[in-house]
Amino acid sequence: MEDQAEKLREIVRQKKQPEFTKTTSGASGGADTPASVPGQGGGREGSKARLITVTSGKGGVGKTNLSVNMALAYARLGKKVIVMDADLGLANVNVILNVIPKYNLYHVIRKQKTMKEIMVDTAYGISIVAGASGFSKIANLTEEERQNFIDELDSLSNADIIIIGTSAGVSSNVLDFIAAADDAVIVTTPEPTAITDAYGIIKIIATEYENFNMGLKLVVNRVKGAAEARKVADRMINIAGQFLNLKVDYLGFVFDDPVVSQAVLRQKPFTVIDPRCKASICVQHIVNRMEKSEPRENRGFGAMLKRLFGGQ
Repeated sequence: MEDQAEKLREIVRQKKQPEFTKTTSGASGGADTPASVPGQGGGREGSKARLITVTSGKGGVGKTNLSVNMALAYARLGKKVIVMDADLGLANVNVILNVIPKYNLYHVIRKQKTMKEIMVDTAYGISIVAGASGFSKIANLTEEERQNFIDELDSLSNADIIIIGTSAGVSSNVLDFIAAADDAVIVTTPEPTAITDAYGIIKIIATEYENFNMGLKLVVNRVKGAAEARKVADRMINIAGQFLNLKVDYLGFVFDDPVVSQAVLRQKPFTVIDPRCKASICVQHIVNRMEKSEPRENRGFGAMLKRLFGGQ
């Protein structure tokens, strides 16, 4: 995956470095020091958006629902949140929110629209970027298209939290966004096939990114109780540590709650329909744990762009 990115890394270093390293005086330098200019909203430091990728090995485990409802939980904490649907085949974040975007990432990549023009502000206090279905993978973009994509992604850097929901499986797109993230959340359910596929994606991550701190976190969805979730998590974490030498943190679980399916049918987030249901409380706990955890080193939007195109 890295051979297609060498020119991109050089472009990022030369063109974007000043914006990655803002100083108090507003001057830009060449060091990879964290930005220290107070942000315009809520006291953020420069463009230190926290990038969270939510992915899974198997489809249908609830990662889109988790992405959207985590975003709402962050918004309730006063964060500026953007959800990007990076499923390039079956994008459906907008379906859960009952939003019909006129444009999507395809129009941005083809330079027909800007990221700000396709971004949709929702009634729930979060913004969404609809996924594209017109191209198969980032690696197939021309150099000009990749550069435009970098420029447009940079326009999202004033957010506090960017949650990227990927497609299921282990395509190069999925691995790119996992590698780019400050935190990569892998979603599974107690079903044997979901567990096997989740372990499969963890194994491929370990193979592709040897000795790389991925910030991997595990969420077990649709469980009957905490004990069931812990059993699944312990099994996966132990196997990943023993056979792959890869650290995976247990982030939490979400109850199998009938409110969730009702919410999908009504095309509203379940944390909006019933903020006190078991699933909603679980999501709030997950976000609270995320807030207490430290993102991996060399974070920030500039570092994300470098990682996204192979410059880990």
